[in-house]
Amino acid sequence: MEELSQALAFSFAVSQDLNSTAAPHPRLAQYKSKYSSLEQAERRRQLLAFQKTKRLDYVNHARRLAEDDWTGTEEEEEEEKEKEGAGADSADMEMEVGTKLPKRYANQLMLSEWLIDVPPDLVQEWLLVVCPVGKRALIVASQGSTAAYTKSGFCVNRFPSLLPGGSRHTSATGKEYTILDCIYSEAQQMYYILDVMCWRGHPVYDCQTDFRFYWLHSKMQEEDGLGKKSRLNPFKFVGLQSYSCTPESLCKVLATDFPFEVDGLLFYHKETHYNPGSTPLVGWLRPYMVPDILGIPVPLCPLTAKPDYAGLQLQQIVERKRSLQQAAKEDSSSVSTAPQDGRYELEHLSTPKAEGFPSALRDSASKMEN
Repeated sequence: MEELSQALAFSFAVSQDLNSTAAPHPRLAQYKSKYSSLEQAERRRQLLAFQKTKRLDYVNHARRLAEDDWTGTEEEEEEEKEKEGAGADSADMEMEVGTKLPKRYANQLMLSEWLIDVPPDLVQEWLLVVCPVGKRALIVASQGSTAAYTKSGFCVNRFPSLLPGGSRHTSATGKEYTILDCIYSEAQQMYYILDVMCWRGHPVYDCQTDFRFYWLHSKMQEEDGLGKKSRLNPFKFVGLQSYSCTPESLCKVLATDFPFEVDGLLFYHKETHYNPGSTPLVGWLRPYMVPDILGIPVPLCPLTAKPDYAGLQLQQIVERKRSLQQAAKEDSSSVSTAPQDGRYELEHLSTPKAEGFPSALRDSASKMEN
C-alpha cells in the first residue's frame, strides 16, 4: 500500500520529459539535478549552428498548410522510414528533429522549455514576450476562410477574418494565405499573435526572431480593422509586444499593468528560426521566478508576488526528482535523452482546472500546459 500511495503521489506530475513546462521548474530544487544546465546551453549552441546549414522546403510546407494539400507526403514518409536504420545514434536522433517538417496540422507550433540556466548573452541576444492566459492556436487564413487549430491538429473553429486570405474580401486572387502562432483568450474573444510563420504567401520560418517580430508588426499596421470586432472580423487580432531583457526592462515590464491576465514570460533568442516542436532557444518562466532564476531584483507588485503554492511546488519537485533517481538506479542500462518534439507542451497556455485535482498542486503546474 505504501508503494502504491507513493506511485499515486508521483503521478500528479503532468509530464516526465526533461525541462517540460508541464512540470515544476527544475532549478527550484535545492540539490543537484540529474541533468545539468550546461546540457541546455549546449543544445542551444548546436541548434543555432545547425539551423544555418539546414535547407527545408518552407514554401511548399506553408502552401500545404494553406491549401490542406498533402499529396505525396505519405510516400515521402514511407521512403524516409525505409532509409532509417534500427540502431540510430541518440545524438543523431535528437538533431534529426529539426530536419523534418511535421505532416498535417499537428505539432506545427514552436514550443518552449523551462529557462533552466541564465544565458550569458541574455541582455544582448534575447527578447521577452509577456503572455496572456489563453489557449495556444495555429491560425491558417486561406481560400477566403480562417481556421483555428489546436497543437494536436484539431480544427476547433472556422470563421472569416481580415487577415490576408482570411475572407472573401481579403483573398481576391485566392492565392494569399497567412499562418500565425496565437494565444486565444476566450474571455476577451481575442487572438493574441505570438509569432508569424507566413504572411500573404511569404513564409518567414527561416528568418530570425527579431525580424519576424518586426515583420509582423509592420504588416499588421497595413491591415485596417484587425484589432476591431466586426461582422467580417468576429475575433480581434492583436500583436504581442516584445521587450529587451535588460534588468531595467524586466523590472519595468513586471510592474506594468497589462490589459490581460498574465500567464508567464517567454524568452526568445533573437537568432532562432521558427522551428516546429520544442526548442531550448525559447524559454518559459512564471513572473515570480525571475529573481530566483535570473538573479534580478524586481519590484514588489502583483506579478512578482510568490503564490501560496510556491512551497508545495518545491516539495513536488523533490518528490519527482527522487522518483526519477530511483528509477534510474533500478534501470541503469537505460539512456536518457533530451526531449525531441515538445510533446509535453499542449495547446493550452493556461491550465484548465481539472476536477478532483488538489487545488494547490493543480495550480502549481505551469499554466503553459494542460
